[in-house]
Amino acid sequence: MQLDYAKMNGLIPAVIQDNTTLKVLMLGFMNEEALAKTEETGKVTFFSRTKNRLWTKGEESGNFLNVVSVVS
Repeated sequence: MQLDYAKMNGLIPAVIQDNTTLKVLMLGFMNEEALAKTEETGKVTFFSRTKNRLWTKGEESGNFLNVVSVVS
């Protein structure tokens, strides 16, 4: 499936779920760069609309979200 970044000014919603329980942990937004960084590092990276930059969950707190799989 091809992701359509054009509809929301280059962003797509990203729902982050627990791998075991499927409980929704977070909802954030990703641009193409954030998704690529997420796939490269194995840590969830969003595009922060308030900071206007990439933001890796846990970069300040140390509570990273490790990626098991990416599904579109």
